[in-house]
Amino acid sequence: MTATARRQVLARIQRGLEGTYRLTTGVAVEQFVVDEDARDRLSSARPAKEQLLVSEGDDGVELALYVDAGALARLAARDPGQRLDDHNLGAFLYAVEGVSHFVYMVMCAQQARAVSALELELQAEVDKYVVCLLVSDGAPAASAGWRRRLYDDCVFEDDLDADERDRYRAANQNARTYAASLERRFVHRRGVVDMLAELRRFYRLPLAGKLAHIDLRARTK
Repeated sequence: MTATARRQVLARIQRGLEGTYRLTTGVAVEQFVVDEDARDRLSSARPAKEQLLVSEGDDGVELALYVDAGALARLAARDPGQRLDDHNLGAFLYAVEGVSHFVYMVMCAQQARAVSALELELQAEVDKYVVCLLVSDGAPAASAGWRRRLYDDCVFEDDLDADERDRYRAANQNARTYAASLERRFVHRRGVVDMLAELRRFYRLPLAGKLAHIDLRARTK
């Protein structure tokens, strides 16, 4: 499996996310992918199977994306667009999270808008639910299962520091609440078009707006 073939998997995910949110970044994620050696040279952070590396300078923001080569090879061999199951789900979620971080960071940089690590994580957690649901054709029966697998059954890495654990937990809990509201308001009545309009508005909110919107929808039946 060539590096080019593996990177094409990420390009497909980017096209899917940008299509879902009606974005055109004009930036191709596959051109920013680095291997493990480059990741280690660029970052001293805790190694992970997916990392967006960000460097801010006088000329703007520089980005690099690392996604585990084994995960990408698994996706190239077992196309999640054809079938998403236990054989490729973990790899798919790593890839979606990485591309989600990349696309969102590019959008914010193009708008000269600051973005926090929590905002990136929250949007990625929402994106994972949305992508898995759409791969399942938006079926109501699939939604509860995806919410459980993504938010209730998730396990945090043992080597997270306190700040990382708090951030991931907050992103998970808020995304779980928002996904439940999407299921209640749109999925159960097959309102995919209305759900996409809602998601596009949510995507463009800053973190405070996202959290306020989630709280409002949690209290609105």
